[in-house]
Parts: sequence; C-alpha cells; structure tokens
Amino acid sequence: MSETREVIAARIIELCGERSWTPNHLAMVSGVSQSTIKSILNGESRNPGAVTLKKLCDGFGISLGAFFATEEFENLEQEIK
Repeated sequence: MSETREVIAARIIELCGERSWTPNHLAMVSGVSQSTIKSILNGESRNPGAVTLKKLCDGFGISLGAFFATEEFENLEQEIK
C-alpha cells in the first residue's frame, strides 16, 4: 500500500475514533458504501477519489481542507519524482 493511502486510511480511523464511530456508522452518515470504506481502510482501494473523500468529510462534518490539514499529510514524500 502506498504511504498516501496509508495516511488516508489512518486519518479516517482517527476521525472515527474521535467520534466513537464504527466504519459502518460512517457509511450510514456519509452515503459511502460499507464496501468502499472497507476497501480504503484495508488498502485495497488504489485511489479513493475526491468525490468519495468529500462525502466522507461531509459525514464527519469537516472540510476537505480540515481532513488533509495534518502533520502526516504535510510530511508525505512526493509519489512522482
């Protein structure tokens, strides 16, 4: 799994934990299917798209900017060199 995908999955887990939500609850409030969330969290999704991430952020009640405003995202290496 790429480092970017790992950081995205970790951020989703972190946000669920802050709210005491299960991935299934996130699916319910975001409108993203349980299978898609599971795929992202397990590193099976090659590229969680912007629309999917926006729906997840809407479910969390945060902006895309807030989702990505973490030290982990700031410290990611470029994937294309």
